[in-house]
Amino acid sequence: MPLMAVVPDESLTWLPGQGSPEQLVLLLHGWASEPKALAPLALALREEFPQAAVVAPMSSIAADMPRRGRQWYSIEGLTPAVWPERVAGVLPMLHDWVREQQQLHGVGPAATALGGFSQGAILALALATQHDGLCGRVLAFGGCFARPPAAAPRHTTLHFFHGGADDIIVADRARTAIAHLGALQGDATIDIAEGIGHEVHPALIDCALHRLRNHIPMRTWREALGALPARPVDDSALPARDDPATGDPA
Repeated sequence: MPLMAVVPDESLTWLPGQGSPEQLVLLLHGWASEPKALAPLALALREEFPQAAVVAPMSSIAADMPRRGRQWYSIEGLTPAVWPERVAGVLPMLHDWVREQQQLHGVGPAATALGGFSQGAILALALATQHDGLCGRVLAFGGCFARPPAAAPRHTTLHFFHGGADDIIVADRARTAIAHLGALQGDATIDIAEGIGHEVHPALIDCALHRLRNHIPMRTWREALGALPARPVDDSALPARDDPATGDPA
């Protein structure tokens, strides 16, 4: 299997019109795809957060034949048993690349969002759960866990965005991930757009912008309220938050 790396010359980068970046958004393309496929998402993020640097890297590995585009890991012979191993094989390089981008743009982990679609979302979720606090948010479009984490991140919020008609990675995988994270007292949300398939649809992009603007991380509430225990005895003592179980962005 070829060694996976980022191809710098093929990556896409959007920078603030003036001044230094205040946020950093890193977007990982899906299988048999390229960074340009994420341009609508990147441009929407730039419009909403003009001081953000948005970077979409290109994987160095060509997609499995006969498909064109790039992949982060091969799906040939992919089974549930070997899937976590293939994901894990990409994470060390990806971790170093994220750190490199944070240093390059002068943005710390808390102000970094790691996003991705499909295979890219799977990697973003795996990286954030393995390296808690590497980024402040994960934006997972059409993704899921290759292996459910034993512990939920405490310094990273995980946002799932999924098409209800997705027949590649079915929406129930995202629902199962939310239930698992809830049992672990993790901070996560889910938005499911009915009638939408396996794609970064404008409706899901709108949901992502809403979450970034309005969702206050659980860790922030805990810090503000004096480091409450993971599950308060009286949930009504907490300020109102988005209900992650409904998928309703309102």
